[in-house]
Amino acid sequence: MWSLGFNILIRVSILLSFTSLISSFEPQLGSTRVVFQTNYGDIEFGFYPTVAPKTVDHIFKLVRLGGYNTNHFFRVDKGFVAQVADVANGRSAPMNEEQRREAEKTVVGEFSDVKHVRGILSMGRYDDPDSGSSSFSMLLGNSPHLDGKYAIFGKVTKGDDTLAKLEQLPTRKEGIFVMPTERITILSSYYYDTEKENCEQDRSILKRKLAASAIEVERQRMKCFP
Repeated sequence: MWSLGFNILIRVSILLSFTSLISSFEPQLGSTRVVFQTNYGDIEFGFYPTVAPKTVDHIFKLVRLGGYNTNHFFRVDKGFVAQVADVANGRSAPMNEEQRREAEKTVVGEFSDVKHVRGILSMGRYDDPDSGSSSFSMLLGNSPHLDGKYAIFGKVTKGDDTLAKLEQLPTRKEGIFVMPTERITILSSYYYDTEKENCEQDRSILKRKLAASAIEVERQRMKCFP
């Protein structure tokens, strides 16, 4: 009888451990990659389309429109977050109407069981859980107090060395925010698909880089030399 009870206990323990292991598995990244080219190096990230589909669609559309070009990281709190400013107010270049319309949209809070650990992308928002717009954070450490309260939609796949550089920059405190004393600019951005063949991928990346650069040069020309 004791042996039977012990066997049942062992099986239950194994089942609970297995369940816990499954629940801790990281969600699968989609094949799309986005690269932010900053004045301190590149940061590449991917999306979790099955975790936060509306958030992913919104952020990726802003990327495709060139919305994050000339934007900046307004907040760098070592060991906590590096936060990208909202597109509507953070860019140094003027926006066109399509960019502005998308930048001013908000998305519902797609909260999940995914954990806030270093490298995770997490949407910024106000008190309203559905007020996320275009500002988001790249986690610089584990922050379990954010779990289930902010929408996770992706993670950094390359460029942790760049994030480490940002953490070493001088900062100042403004209210609850720790902010860099100099501007950390997203000079340009581009995207590619990891499932495409290398040559096709290289051509696509180059075309997007050139297109993004041409657009920004033209906008600056129109701004400075109307």
